[in-house]
Amino acid sequence: AEGTVLVTGGLGTLGGLTARHLVARHGVRELVLAGRRGPATPGADALCRELTELGARVTAVACDLGDREAAAELLAAHPVKAVVHTAGVLDDAVLESLTPEQVDAVFRPKAEAARHLHELTAASGLTAFVLFSAAAGTFGGPGQGNYAAANAYLDALAQHRRAAGLPATSLAWGLWAEASGLTEHLADADLRRLARGGVLPLASEDGMALFDAARATGAATAVPAALDPAPLRAHPDR
Repeated sequence: AEGTVLVTGGLGTLGGLTARHLVARHGVRELVLAGRRGPATPGADALCRELTELGARVTAVACDLGDREAAAELLAAHPVKAVVHTAGVLDDAVLESLTPEQVDAVFRPKAEAARHLHELTAASGLTAFVLFSAAAGTFGGPGQGNYAAANAYLDALAQHRRAAGLPATSLAWGLWAEASGLTEHLADADLRRLARGGVLPLASEDGMALFDAARATGAATAVPAALDPAPLRAHPDR
């Protein structure tokens, strides 16, 4: 609760959930919510008002953290004591048709931004450095070679930081029940297909409980997800 917390992607669905949790559950009183569109993000005003009513002082900023200079300027203007990196985008394609531009589009806001945050805060004495990875980096995902690789990078970065004596936790999230910019395209048929593979949607309340539980383990990485092994037992060839 001491000091300012930077939440990247903080004006998106998962970033907003996390910001509310940090304020309501952990007593954080100084928040910087960074996103590509900043205050122009739909719903940004309502989120900032809600957090302010909960007792926090909130600053919403537009910043491309994939740009190292922009990231450095943000951190110089807003010194922080903790980072929660929730930002990310999808640009799916099967491996044979994946283009360098699609790899860059996914790596820039997730992997490159994480590297910049790591390097620029290495000497800042952070109390927490939490990365929102995804289960695609652990289990793989159809058409998500670029996304899986970017998330595997976050998991490896957390291990690297721990080896250097720096705080880090990488959370490889499963499917969230609340639709976000990454999942709003999923139809009922997609959700049924995922359920046949043992993947269930994770309620927001459960997700935030797992956020705390995973960090409490002290491990560098965790896979907080709702999984049902029954379909896999029924079809062991999958």
